[in-house]
Amino acid sequence: MEASSSGGLVQNGRVDDDAASGSGENGSRSRKSQLKRSVGGKAKKAKMARMFRPRQPNYTIQQGEDMLLYITNASSQFESLFWTHRSKKVSKAKSLKNQKKKPKPKLEKKPAKEEEEDKFSEHQLESGDSWGQHLPEEVLVNIFQMVVVQDGAVPFLSRVGRVCRLWNAAASSLILWRKVTVGHCWIQPGKSQLEKTTNKIKETVTWLAQNRFSQLRDFTLCHWTKNVDFTLEAVSKFCPHLHSIHLSYCKGLTASGLNSLGMHSRSLQRINLQHSEFQVEGLVEYLEEQGKQIKQMLFTRSHKNDKVLAAITRGCCPDLELLEVNKKLESKDTELSVCFQSLQKACPKLKIFRMLNIQIQHKPMRKRDESEAGFPLLDEFCIANTEYSYMTDQVLLDILFGSTKLRVLDLRGSTRITTSGLAQLPCPKLECLFWGQYFTKNLGFTSVKKNLHLLMEKWGQTLQQLDITNQPFTDADLEVALSFLPQVGEADTLLSLNLSGTRITPQALR
Repeated sequence: MEASSSGGLVQNGRVDDDAASGSGENGSRSRKSQLKRSVGGKAKKAKMARMFRPRQPNYTIQQGEDMLLYITNASSQFESLFWTHRSKKVSKAKSLKNQKKKPKPKLEKKPAKEEEEDKFSEHQLESGDSWGQHLPEEVLVNIFQMVVVQDGAVPFLSRVGRVCRLWNAAASSLILWRKVTVGHCWIQPGKSQLEKTTNKIKETVTWLAQNRFSQLRDFTLCHWTKNVDFTLEAVSKFCPHLHSIHLSYCKGLTASGLNSLGMHSRSLQRINLQHSEFQVEGLVEYLEEQGKQIKQMLFTRSHKNDKVLAAITRGCCPDLELLEVNKKLESKDTELSVCFQSLQKACPKLKIFRMLNIQIQHKPMRKRDESEAGFPLLDEFCIANTEYSYMTDQVLLDILFGSTKLRVLDLRGSTRITTSGLAQLPCPKLECLFWGQYFTKNLGFTSVKKNLHLLMEKWGQTLQQLDITNQPFTDADLEVALSFLPQVGEADTLLSLNLSGTRITPQALR
């Protein structure tokens, strides 16, 4: 009984132990599941908190005396695009075990240039000179704009674009590339340009036209003797807003480049070819086809390109507002015949007329009709030269009879013009009169002039600049004219008075 009872107790005890152990396992499992649920709930809450956590503002606000300055940070728009992997917690023993398994990487020597750049960047961070890398892009663009206005887009933008990514992004702003001047590629004297260099120039021009010149308006080439046609073709093809072309001391412009301008540059209004060699027939053909859109034309006169002026006189450019023809000072044979009556009909909207260092031979006019208006919008008339002039009072009146809005009159070198002829001009609000005699060979043979006070009476209230250098007025005539000036000039508009080489006396000046 005892044995059986003891055996039963043992059996029961075993059974009880197993039951106890079973109940303990179930309890631990339930506790683990509860822990997992609580940990999982906390992780979900943390994840939701991270998802709805407010981001850092991508702007800066500074308070002034009477305003708030809102500065956006253009570079911050890319910060939210980067994804970083969440680091997992690893036990120290496991991390040490992994470190033992990984082989040690071999140290590679950096080039000297990279080491210098690393040292330079570390020095910038230590000294606080990295401000340029943290400026808002808009502020950097405004700074670059000031430099571009003063020094030009090239090569400044090309150089600052290599500083860092932020500066490159700012320098790539198309607003900064609206006015570009490109100088010549320097070649050692006595040597020709290599084909490799020529190909590199073409590649650079093409890349700039495709990636930087989409908003280009004013384009200038200086001292280019090759690749002029190629450059104009590339620029006209990729620059739909091109407004002005200026070739200064260039060679090699042919009909190919001009035809490309006619096909693609529908907004072109200004062509400046002064001191440049070009194919005259190609330019005349361009003006005959596209001259209606040209408003400003400038070129240097020669026997070959007299056809250009003839095309303008025929009416190829009816909306022309500026016409300037010049000649080098050391040039010979500077005489040019001009029919102003035909020019008045062909270009009724002309505002500025300049012929510099050219002796104009006025073609005789037929009798003027009452319907003719002359140059009603003319604002500036300049026929300055350093030799001699055929311009007389009657010819000047025939040219300017309808120019009531004239403000600037430049007659330097015109020795045959008199004060009575100027007083008859129908322009009551003249502001600038340049009538000096500069470097004229027959200066000592000019006759004495008089009645300068007629000009002071007519334009004394509006005249801002007066130049009568070397004019042979008597001292008495000058004194009378200057005495009229303070009487009529109540508005005190006179800013410049040039009396060099005249017989003016100190008493008259006082």
